[in-house]
Amino acid sequence: MVAGMNPVLDPVPYVFCCIPGDAAPAALDVWPQALASFREDEGLTLVLPLEAARGLRQPCDMVMRRITLTVFSALDGVGLTAAVSSALAEAGIACNMVAACHHDHLFVPEADADAALAVLHRCQERQTHVR
Repeated sequence: MVAGMNPVLDPVPYVFCCIPGDAAPAALDVWPQALASFREDEGLTLVLPLEAARGLRQPCDMVMRRITLTVFSALDGVGLTAAVSSALAEAGIACNMVAACHHDHLFVPEADADAALAVLHRCQERQTHVR
């Protein structure tokens, strides 16, 4: 999967927002704009475009960029997350992985997005030559 991951950088900046349970109704207006959501004991986490997060008056100090691994990555696939997160960790780049039904998505700090993409391309190229 690493050899065929073909990472693509999304131009949209995103913010992870935690909406406490009592404030969740206010978030319903932006819910359609959320790229992802996850319910935790502390509240509802929404991954929102930066402008939507600002509209909710959410903290926007950690702006992230999404890199999609366009290879089909089944939920029971083994090794892709480890390879990608290890390569980025070695480069000192923070990474939050989100797996969906067809692809894995990485969220990296906006300032590191281009460097992260370069790391992933090098990782992919190494695997291509190993085959």
